[in-house]
Amino acid sequence: MPETKPDIDAGRVTWRSRLRTWARAMRRDAVALWLAARDPDVPWYAKVIAALIAAYELSPIDPIPDFIPILGWLDELVVVPAGIALVVTLVPGATMERLRREASLRLERPSSRLAAVAIVVTWLALAAGAAWLAWPWLRAIVPH
Repeated sequence: MPETKPDIDAGRVTWRSRLRTWARAMRRDAVALWLAARDPDVPWYAKVIAALIAAYELSPIDPIPDFIPILGWLDELVVVPAGIALVVTLVPGATMERLRREASLRLERPSSRLAAVAIVVTWLALAAGAAWLAWPWLRAIVPH
C-alpha cells in the first residue's frame, strides 16, 4: 500500500487539508440545498434556487465537462459556491444549520444506486425531449 503524506505538517494545516475541508463543506451544502428545496420552513424563491443548484451539483452528469478549458472548472469553483452562498443567505439561519446537520448525517450513509439511475434517466429524458423539440428546426436548416 503506497504511503500518503499527512495533511498536517508539523502542526500546520496544509493547502491540501484546507481544499479537502472546503470540498467536503461544498458537498454537504449541496445536500443541504437539496433538503432545503423540500423543507416547509424555506421560502418558495429559495426553494427554487436551491433545487436548481442542488440538481446541478449532485447530478452524476456534468453539464459542463471538466476537460473543457477554463469553463469546465469554472462551474465547480465559482458558479456552484456562489449559488450555495446565495441560498444560504435566503434561508433562515436556524433552518440552514438544521439542514446542514441533516446533510452531514445523510452523507455518512451509503449512497443509493437507484437514485443515481433515476437521475441519469431524468437527464436522458430531458435530452431526448430537447432533441424531439429541436428536430423540426434542425430538419429545416440542414440541406437534404
